Amino acid sequence: MNLTEKLIAAHLVSGEMIAGEQIAIRIDQTLTQDSTGTMAYLQFEALGIPRVRTKRSVAYIDHNMLQESFENADDHRYLRTVAAKYGVWLSRPGNGICHQVNLERFSVPGETLLGSDSHTPTAGGVGMFAIGAGGLDVAVAMGGGEYYLRMPRVCKVNLVGSLRPMVSAKDAILEVLRRLTVKGGVGKVMEYTGPGVSTLTVPERATIANMGAELGATTSVFPSDEVTERFFRAQGRLSDFKFLAPDPDAKYDEEIEIDLSLLSPLAAKPHSPDNVETVSALAGLKVDQVAIGSCTNSSFADMMKVAAILEGKTVREGVSLVIAPGSRQVLAMLAKNGALATMIAAGARILESACGPCIGMGQAPATDAVSLRTFNRNFPGRSGTKSASVYLVSPETAAVSALAGYLVDPTASGVAVENVSVERFLINDNMIVPPAPDGGEVEVVRGPNIKPFPTNSALPDTVSGIVLARLGDNITTDHIMPSNAKLLPFRSNIPYLSEFCLTPSDPEFPAKAKRAGGGFIAAGANYGQGSSREHAALAPLYLGVKGVIAKSFARIHAANLINNGILPMTSDEEIPEGAAILIRDARAQVSRAVETGEIALDVDGRAVRVSLQISERQRDLLLAGGLINFTRGAAQ
Repeated sequence: MNLTEKLIAAHLVSGEMIAGEQIAIRIDQTLTQDSTGTMAYLQFEALGIPRVRTKRSVAYIDHNMLQESFENADDHRYLRTVAAKYGVWLSRPGNGICHQVNLERFSVPGETLLGSDSHTPTAGGVGMFAIGAGGLDVAVAMGGGEYYLRMPRVCKVNLVGSLRPMVSAKDAILEVLRRLTVKGGVGKVMEYTGPGVSTLTVPERATIANMGAELGATTSVFPSDEVTERFFRAQGRLSDFKFLAPDPDAKYDEEIEIDLSLLSPLAAKPHSPDNVETVSALAGLKVDQVAIGSCTNSSFADMMKVAAILEGKTVREGVSLVIAPGSRQVLAMLAKNGALATMIAAGARILESACGPCIGMGQAPATDAVSLRTFNRNFPGRSGTKSASVYLVSPETAAVSALAGYLVDPTASGVAVENVSVERFLINDNMIVPPAPDGGEVEVVRGPNIKPFPTNSALPDTVSGIVLARLGDNITTDHIMPSNAKLLPFRSNIPYLSEFCLTPSDPEFPAKAKRAGGGFIAAGANYGQGSSREHAALAPLYLGVKGVIAKSFARIHAANLINNGILPMTSDEEIPEGAAILIRDARAQVSRAVETGEIALDVDGRAVRVSLQISERQRDLLLAGGLINFTRGAAQ
């Protein structure tokens, strides 16, 4: 077996490991963060389960860190009390970005991890089977429930050679994105093998696994080997380590090869992670802002490279350089060895260890500015400035460009830095809080901004409505439910958020949905790519959306729609805005769709057949009106 099959087989609860077939796997660990976590724990409470049943569940506070009003602070207090009550560990504000801290302190090779964040696959860098999902799926997993998915195809990414100086793991994953596009990983696990793997450190592997989310992949997996062992020893967690590798004669569904030694520094141009070009071809582009950090590139190794490049120099006038170390461990080590002082002396502005600018939480660029970022997404407006042009680059490219004031190929900069070797990381877990031994004694505190989440009703026999919006390809969750510093504090207030649903694409959408009493959305390919945010399904649900008809869906968003009782239908037909849709005998049609894979619509009086590819369990969820209703019914 390949490594993916081994990991799934060790956790398989039901189903057969045949590509495309529904399987259910046991979840060992869960991860939430404060942007999606408040909703996930509200849903967990609704399930009525007294205590989490995983090996370990951790709540991180790392997203909604700007506290200009009470909303974020109230959510943090809710998360602190709900974690204590229900058996969840808490990583306090300031302890770091969930994926970086998880990699350092909680990752375990061979275990499964389900996280309410699309970049949860970062942990695949140490051989975990780590998947991003909607908060409701994570809530069910915390309660001991299985996670259901379609058995993915496994793509072997054969790595050969080794990276040249000033070429990074970020360039490797950008090359994969250049070849496969943001749709190229849908329904697949990217499994990295070959002699080149041993040349990559754990932080480099984690960078590659992290941005597998941009491919639409279910997850990405690296073997757990001697390099992994050294990382766990340095973290003081050697007891968590185990060797993991595919069998020598393992078979794969497809294969690509990346020669690391042939890679050049790359950049993803606006406004998509797969819009990739060589930095040399873009060299000379004037730069206004440089941001270094995020769960993709904020490790100690990344930060040390940046410090080495900046040492003794000054950031170019007119360039704003901001740096966010990924965890308190990284920040403390930089402070102790003097690298932090080097960054400050060069003119860098040091941000707290949090997601920050990556999710639009501060540091919005100037009007029409060019911003180089070591992040994972450059969707339009995500930075907080609609007119800004955001380029995704490596820390090496970012640092040399911050000094020059324009985009520079780091291999032509005359500077060369190498990976630092760490024998022992600075370990201090005093900002990780264990749950209360007796949760019954803990009072959960809810602020006034925390509102009940919407739930659907059972699917009726007749479903009707108009098409409220006709959208194009690659509509992201940022389009569906914008995520910025103004809206993030309201992640636990769906009624308020719904007023902004799909407004980046159609400013009148909420008003149209209200006037029509709900209806349908029509879109192109890869609808719902990007974040795992369940709010992109909850806000449409609140506005009465009953179904989405798209050419294709991103995996997590399709699951979130089904979990909330919204029909995810596919069709190549261009159904226009304003078209009247009627689904007769909807319950019977959805029931039959398990075998037929389609249902019939009446569109403006003419018959149109659309695809509804669902499993038996997904049929039951849709009939019940979503996962909450289904789970409550099953428990009775």
